[in-house]
Amino acid sequence: MAQLRYHLRAPKAEAEHTFAVLEAALEDEAWPLSIFEVDEKAAIFEISAYVDESEDGVAERLAALVPDGASVRTFDVEAVPDIDWVTKSLEGLKPVRAGRFLVHGSHDRDKRRIGDITIEIEAGLAFGTGHHGTTAGCLQVLSEVVRREHPRNALDLGTGSAVLAIALAKMAHIPVLATDIDPVATEVANENARINGVASYLACVTAVGFHHPAFAAAGPFDLIVANILARPLMRLAPDMARYLAPGGSLVLSGILDSQRNAVVAAYAGQRFRHVRTLHREGWVAIHLKR
Repeated sequence: MAQLRYHLRAPKAEAEHTFAVLEAALEDEAWPLSIFEVDEKAAIFEISAYVDESEDGVAERLAALVPDGASVRTFDVEAVPDIDWVTKSLEGLKPVRAGRFLVHGSHDRDKRRIGDITIEIEAGLAFGTGHHGTTAGCLQVLSEVVRREHPRNALDLGTGSAVLAIALAKMAHIPVLATDIDPVATEVANENARINGVASYLACVTAVGFHHPAFAAAGPFDLIVANILARPLMRLAPDMARYLAPGGSLVLSGILDSQRNAVVAAYAGQRFRHVRTLHREGWVAIHLKR
């Protein structure tokens, strides 16, 4: 079913307050909600709610939940576009190697070698083809962590097209909870898991933060990987500590070199110990333990 995105923009403190109110009020609706910074200089954040187009009165209901005194109360609405972004991005892209992993499109199956752990990402709508430095860095770190620690279960938070979740399933043969705030991403993640023969290992769930019951049902996790952005990762530090099993490993990416120290400090405050930082193409992948 087609979806609509309801969204508004507001200053940071106001947006965060509004988001918290919406999140609490709409907990039973299972509407994916997100908040992210759209203007770093002006500290403007955008809140989005993804709702099936069959729902009536959504804009009015959302507006009624905005706290009194807010400068912006009206939600704009737009259809979630049916644009095949990954098909476009795959055009001309070469396979990516990271350790034993080869991430490729169906048009490059002939590039596979004996001994490769291959991840085929078909055309879809979700972000993440493995060509970004953050994904490649994560694959390298995850390979080392799995080889040394033999985790029994894992979480891929912000899975996108599920490259990392598929890698974990193929390498470790363990259950992986793969979550994303974007329902389109979870649909594509499911399809990519099927294409790569690991659908039985992956549970792909649309969820914001750690409030979805899937986290409590599947956790605590021996291994958590989150390739998102630095600021959301810093805010999630207490939840990461809550859902990581004792002695487990946390792999974080989506972090610029310049943001690395701030992220490590945020997790040190939750008693995480820094193990290693891998630098790649101006980005870092950070391995932590608690």
